[in-house]
Amino acid sequence: MTDTLTDIVRVGVVGCGQMGAGIAEVAARSGLEVMVAETTGEALEIGRTRLHNSLSKAAERGKITEEERDATLDRLSFTTDLGEFADRDLVIEAVVENEQVKTEIFQVLDQVVTRQDAILASNTSSIPLVKLAVATSRPDQVIGIHFFNPAPVQKLVELIPALTTSEDTVLRAEAVVQGVLGKHAIRAQDRSGFVVNALLIPYLLAAVRMYESGIASREDIDNGMELGCAHPMGPLKLADLIGLDTVASVADSMYAEYKEPLYAASPLLQRMVDAGRLGRKTGAGFYAYPAA
Repeated sequence: MTDTLTDIVRVGVVGCGQMGAGIAEVAARSGLEVMVAETTGEALEIGRTRLHNSLSKAAERGKITEEERDATLDRLSFTTDLGEFADRDLVIEAVVENEQVKTEIFQVLDQVVTRQDAILASNTSSIPLVKLAVATSRPDQVIGIHFFNPAPVQKLVELIPALTTSEDTVLRAEAVVQGVLGKHAIRAQDRSGFVVNALLIPYLLAAVRMYESGIASREDIDNGMELGCAHPMGPLKLADLIGLDTVASVADSMYAEYKEPLYAASPLLQRMVDAGRLGRKTGAGFYAYPAA
């Protein structure tokens, strides 16, 4: 087996939205050479700005030095061509939670990544990893590496092997997540929701149903869990932070797999998604978020 601590040097991240940018920042701050891909030049510039702003804020707050910020930025490169991922040791896909989109990306990565033992990973929070794995000619090298938002802050990463994933791939992924990125890795079976969302999503959906049925106000629901259970953030505020579209998407995936009513998105949640009221990222969800 290859040297697990020095094996992975060049990382590709597909997608530079909130999660993709966070994953890229974590990897670059850890000393890895990171290339980020987006579909358009405009999206790429937005992602580049997001990364630059995040690193600048970290320097302003004393989390990193200005020299570390500049060194991290030097380790980042950007592209709109997945063909430039040919030399990557590890690629992490972090695009929209859509099975067809992710599958197409894995098919392309399978064609363009030339390293024979490269790890192809997905940051999916709910899509079965085996469906992505079998879309490639190397299903033993596909694994879920699920970060939590915001990735530079949250310590946990879920590792999700598919039925096809080799133990060598799992060990190498675990080594880079814990030994290089400094995260705490837990393993989960390839079941929709994995560990955290399997527990979290029913809780968030229960809070939405409680609010929808008029049992309590949004403030009382959130204050009840913050002040009564010492949660740092109430469930409706947390749903807004995660993104209501993401909550609904994970719920739909879990309901499709388990057919349990507690995983079903409520009519209110579905209507809010349809209306584009997705939470913090759109300025309105269960609460309003005026532009600064």
